[in-house]
Parts: sequence; C-alpha cells; structure tokens
Amino acid sequence: MALLRPPALLLALVVSELHCLPWFINVSESQGPGTTIHSFSFNCTAHMPMLELVHVQPPTTFFNQPSLSRWQKIYVGTVTLNSLARLDALAVNHYELQLRFTCGNNVTEGPLYVDVYRDPGYSPCSGRFASPAGEIIQVRETVTPGAQLYTLLLPGLELQHAQISINSAQDPPYFPGPFSINGQGWLLAPSQGLKGQAGKVFQLQILVTFGQNRSCHGMLKVKVLPVPSSQISFLGQARNITILDDLAPGSQVVQVRARGFDVRYEILSPVPCPLFSIGRGDGVVRTTAPLELAQAWGAAVTRLQVKAYERLRPWASVDLDLTVNVRSVNRWPPRCLPAMLVTEIPETTPVGTVLNTFTCTDPDSPGSTLNYELRFHSPPGPASLCLRGRALEVNATLDCDTPGACFQHAASILVLDGGQPLMTTEVPVLVMVIPVNEFSPACVPHTFRIREDAGPHTLLGSVVGTDKDYPHNSIEYDISGGPTAFSVDRLSGEIHLLGSLDYELQTLYRLTVLVTDQSQDQDPTNRRSGSCTITIEVEDVNDHAPECQPPFQELTIYAPLGRSVEVTKVSCWVPQEPQRLVFSYSIVGGNSQSRFSLQGPILVLNNMLGPPWPEQPHTHELLIRVADAGRSIPHLSATATVIVHLVPWSTSTAATRTRSAAVTSVTTPLLVTDTEAFWQPEPWFVVVLTVTSALFLLALGWLFSRLFQGLAQMLQTPRKPAQALLLNSIQGTEESIEGFMEAPRMEMPQTPSSAMSLLFDGRAQDSRTGRDYLFNTLTGARRWL
Repeated sequence: MALLRPPALLLALVVSELHCLPWFINVSESQGPGTTIHSFSFNCTAHMPMLELVHVQPPTTFFNQPSLSRWQKIYVGTVTLNSLARLDALAVNHYELQLRFTCGNNVTEGPLYVDVYRDPGYSPCSGRFASPAGEIIQVRETVTPGAQLYTLLLPGLELQHAQISINSAQDPPYFPGPFSINGQGWLLAPSQGLKGQAGKVFQLQILVTFGQNRSCHGMLKVKVLPVPSSQISFLGQARNITILDDLAPGSQVVQVRARGFDVRYEILSPVPCPLFSIGRGDGVVRTTAPLELAQAWGAAVTRLQVKAYERLRPWASVDLDLTVNVRSVNRWPPRCLPAMLVTEIPETTPVGTVLNTFTCTDPDSPGSTLNYELRFHSPPGPASLCLRGRALEVNATLDCDTPGACFQHAASILVLDGGQPLMTTEVPVLVMVIPVNEFSPACVPHTFRIREDAGPHTLLGSVVGTDKDYPHNSIEYDISGGPTAFSVDRLSGEIHLLGSLDYELQTLYRLTVLVTDQSQDQDPTNRRSGSCTITIEVEDVNDHAPECQPPFQELTIYAPLGRSVEVTKVSCWVPQEPQRLVFSYSIVGGNSQSRFSLQGPILVLNNMLGPPWPEQPHTHELLIRVADAGRSIPHLSATATVIVHLVPWSTSTAATRTRSAAVTSVTTPLLVTDTEAFWQPEPWFVVVLTVTSALFLLALGWLFSRLFQGLAQMLQTPRKPAQALLLNSIQGTEESIEGFMEAPRMEMPQTPSSAMSLLFDGRAQDSRTGRDYLFNTLTGARRWL
C-alpha cells in the first residue's frame, strides 16, 4: 500500500478543524523508519496552528511528533515513523494515536487508529543492515570482553524460528578473536576483548535463515575507537532513582551531567527504551509512557546505561549505569476480609485458640507485604487477646468468676501498607466473653436448735450456699424429701418451722438442703447443684405436770412415842414423759406442828421431837407438793392430799398401821397445779399489741368521757335505789361464793372443834375465778388473797 500521496489527493482530504476524525489506517509491517503513516490538511486562517501527538496506546516511541507545513493557504500535517521504528504485526498489530489540533482558542482532539498487518514477502533484512555499506557501530577498545555490542532488530524472527550467524572469516591476526551472536540476536564482543584494536574496522557478514528455506544477508561493521584523550566524566550522580508511577509521559526523572566539551547524551541500553528517553543536549531523562504498575509490572525496575560523548569526538565517551525504581502511588487503603469481627467465645476457651485470620490486600500493590497492629480500646491492655501475624488468638485464660472480669473486649486491627503516602485500614473487633457454668454450688452443714414450744413460722437460721461461678449468690434452695415440718426460703435460704414440735416424739431432724445455681450459663438449662445436711435439735420444754396415784390417801396411824414411823410413799410420774423420774417433794399444808417430814417421796411421822403428844386421837390433812426437777423450765407441780388419823399409843393396843383407799364419801381434794411459764413474744406480736393498746386507751378515754357525762346526770336523781341495787348485787355474789365453799365442807368428817380452829395450812386456786386463797384443811375455812 502506497502511503505517499500526491498533493492533488491531499487536497481532496481537506476538512475543517479535524471534524472527520477518527481515521483508520492500515500499515504493513515492512514499513521502515521515516515512512509517512498518514497526511491530512486543514484550514486555520487567523492563527498559527499547532498539531501534537498527545499519547500512543500501547506506549511506544515508533511515531514522531506530527510535522506541519503550509501549501497554498492549506496546512498539511504528516505522521511518520521514527528511526527506531520496527513494526511487527505478530507483536503489536494495533496502535491508537491521540492527536490534538490547536487553532487559536479552538482545541480539537481525535484518535488515529493504525492497524499493522503481516507481509508474507517481507524480508527481515532491511534498512542499512541490508544495504551494501552495511550498519556501522562504534565501540571503545576498553569494552568488556563478551559485552553486548549491538542488537539485531529483526522483527518476527523469534516466531519464525530464525537463525542468525556470522558467515564471514574472522581469522587472526587481524581479528583478536571471533565475534558471536546469541539466540536473542545480540552481537557480543570477542572473549579476548578489543584492547589494542583502536582504529580497526571489523566487517561481519550476517546470514539470517528463517521460514522454509528462506534467508537474507546483511552487513555489520564494528569500528573500534581509542580511549578518549579528554577527561570526559560524569559528575557526582545518584545511581538509584525512585519515582512514583503517577508521572505523566514527558515528566522529568533525572538530569545527568558530564564534564567535557560540547557533550551529547544517549541511552545505550535498553534499545529500544519504551519508557524513558534522554535529551541529547541537556541530559534530562524523561518518561515516554505511563508507568502505572497495576497495568505494567515490568516498569517497576529499569536499568539504563547512559552514554555521554563529545559531539566533535564521538570516541571520547563515558558510560553511566542508572537504576530507575518505580513505586506505586498509594491511592487506596488495604482491603480486609472480614471488614468487621464480632464474635462470642466461652470463658473456657483455651489459650492459643485462633478466633479469626484476617485476609488483607493492597489494591495498589497486589501481593505486597502488609503490617498488622492490634489496638485495645476497652479494657485497655493486651491481657486476653493477641495478634500473631494475621491471626487473632486468645492470649490468657478468660475468667468470668470474679466481679468485673467477664466483659466485652473492644479492639481494632490496624492494617498498614508500605506505600507513600501511608494508607491504613482499621478493622473493628468485638469479642464477647460468655460465662460458662463450671462449678457446682456447695453449702456448709450446720446444726440448729429450737425449743419444742416454738410456734409456726419461727426462724431457725439460714443456709449459706456458695458458688465459684459469678455471680456467687445466684443460688436457689430446696429441701430434698425429709420431714415436712420445716421449709427453706427459695432465695434467701432461711429455714422456718411450719408446724409444731414435740420433744417426746422426736428430738432430732436431718434435712438435706439442695443448692442449685441459676443464671450462670448462656444456656439456662445448664445448671449445677449440690447439697448439705442440716441438723435440727429439738430442745425439751417442760410442758407436762406430774401426776400422783392415788391423788388422795387417808390413813390411821398408831404411833409409839420416841420413834419415827413411815406413814406412806407418794408415787408420782409424768405419763407423757416416762423417762422423767426426778421430782422434788415438799409439805405445803397441814403440817402446822411439824410432826411430819419427807424423805424423798416417803412421808415420815416424827415422835421423838416436837410438842407433847396429845392423849386423844388427832387428824392431820397434809398437802404434799410434787414438782419436776432438773434443767427443764418451767417447773410444773401437782399436789397430793394425805389425811392421817393419829391414834396415841397405849399398852393394850397393838402397834398397827392401816392404809385405807380413797373413798368418794369423804371430801374431794382440790389439786393445785402451779405452772411457771416463760413467754417471749415475737416482734410482730409486740407491734400488734402496741397498736391494740393505743386503740384501747383511746376507746377507754372515750368511755370515761361518756361515763362522766352520765354521772353528771345521775347526780340530779335520788341515789338510794342505786345503792340498794349495788348492795343486793354484792350480797348475791357473796352468797354464791359461800355456797360454793360450803359444798366440800359438808362432806368432810366431823373433827374436834379444837383442830378446826387451827391456822390456814393450805393454798389453792379457784378453778372458776382463777383467784388464789388460803384454806384450813380441817375446817375448810378460806381466805381470799
């Protein structure tokens, strides 16, 4: 395809201000450097126009900046290939050139698409390499042996399995050693070096074999330059340069300076150099293509070999090796999975357990190393958690059994990349420790004592349960089986009496109290329990008075003088408590002359002492008080009546003793029971009694006020009927009392009037009125107390 067009054809392509863009151009890969790719024309009458090549995709230096020329008021722009252009349809077959046309203030941009197609008849041997004069390269005699001298730029040879070889003679002594070409098309210096070969030109015939029996020839001349006599050298220059990948094409990277006369600069390696270029006169290294590492990782490190030489003496040169490191611009912070961690772990989680492993990547530099830091918020301090690499682990034993120890661990994972500027990502972490019911509750065995007369709801004491799990007092109490006379409060553990107790029936109770924890685990059904034995001892209370059998005895005694005589034995016991056998005996009535005494339960008549013995028979009615003894309180008692008829001893009468059984025709004795009780009211009763007393006093005050009002009215009426009525009431009461007193008196046997006139020798309590009185056992006379 012919790309050079005559002026008449160009005039047909005239458009105003590039409105016909884009253009699509097909170019053969056989086109070499300097070839015109496309020409176009446009009008710009009032201003000086400007045509620019903005950028090329994919980035390359094969295209020159468009040239602009004027022909009969028409401006013609031309796009050509530069001297380094080597088109290869198998490598890149499509280029996009962005053109910018400026005419005054009017700026228009448009693309030019260049498609490179294969040329089956194209020979890779082209350009000066295939010309009769050949390609000429210059090297110094101080070049390193085996160094790369030239690269044969033959596009497509790799895919065609081309073979390049030197088929000309390299015989000594003219050649110090053979030049060679490796598989990459690099011409290498002889292994002996070129020292001492200055001024020589080595001519090499190159044979290129490719395809099916296809080949071509080329000429390469190597001119050896002497060591430069001038002191050309690079000034102090940093060998390693680091730049960011956001530099736009054309941006300055570094400027190299060499000492010499009219110094020029060029890049020796790599050739071609797609990413960087150097100004021939100023030595400024600039970028020629975008350097974004996300799209082109090969641009991360580029090693440039820069040559500085004098324009008039090209052999006077010096090389400088530069390493350009491209660092990715930090645009995005790291991204992590998970972005937030919220988890629950039991307090029994072993140390070293991995809670989660974080996976973070840097969008700017995939595969780069990231740093992880663990920061605590509440509670502060790395006590329970730790970060090992990317894994969050349990660092210490978790314990919820002390106050304030079971809580939420709030932290964050700070992820840092190594870019500039430094970008970070914070991953919130919330670890909630849940309690586990690990221990069974327990309680201490205890013994309580309670009186048998204690009333219902009496508090015996409390069972104290303990639990190592927190909260330690979250315990429920219950009685497992056992007697129903006691109950335990479910929450407080207080033991109360439900019914009545009887020491004579049961003296000891054993309760098995169950203690069960609650709210100690996330699972409400996971509960533990323990037990202990509570012993309750019933304290005996004297609540039964002794009874005597028979309660009444009447005896006739013939007592000799000067000798004591056993009269009778009082037999008493407590039927409800047969084990109680200890009693105290005392004569409380009828023993006015102290003729009788008691030796335990035995009544004894003493004839040796005392007043003179009467000559006539005499009757004594003795009241014997029998009380229980011991530590039991109160002490209860009973009274037995013994009537003794004493007959003086005479010589004609045999000494006999007669014990008669109790008869119903004689006076029925009055048994007096004296009970000493101790009463300690409960607190609630004291409160009720106080309130009741206050109300009673108020009512009594009101009653007195009404009584005084009625008394004032009665003072105005005759008082005699009221007095008569009161007297009759008193007399009726006395007659009823005397009638009651006369009943036992009428049944008593007749006794001498002298014995009846004795003092009161007995004391009793009226069963109807409850009043105490003294009485004479012979006459039956009474005196109210």
